[in-house]
Amino acid sequence: MADAVRVDAWVWSVRLYKTRSQATAACRAGHVRIDGERAKPAQKVGLGSTVEVRGGERVRIVEVRQLLAKRVGAPVAQAAYLDHSPPPPPKELASPFGKRDRGAGRPTKKERREIDRLRGRAPR
Repeated sequence: MADAVRVDAWVWSVRLYKTRSQATAACRAGHVRIDGERAKPAQKVGLGSTVEVRGGERVRIVEVRQLLAKRVGAPVAQAAYLDHSPPPPPKELASPFGKRDRGAGRPTKKERREIDRLRGRAPR
């Protein structure tokens, strides 16, 4: 067994990213850190290292307990790290912008423009 594994392969194998290419792209973009330092995709991660993954609105902070280079089943993947992440915010505090009431039908042109403005999209 190796004493270190590529960080992009490890975060993919423990299911923090769906695909290996997404994990590699996240490393290149600076969304993955090892022990507080920005990680390149080929950087090695060892036992006891702290890996911080920023994806979407949530930050995952995990400690490496087992080195994996290949994707494994979910129970084995969860046993490979110790999660130190802060709990996600409650759903009541999440902003429900862009949500429509059930049965309200399609948005009108004015409502669609307001939704686009809320989401920060350019007008069409």
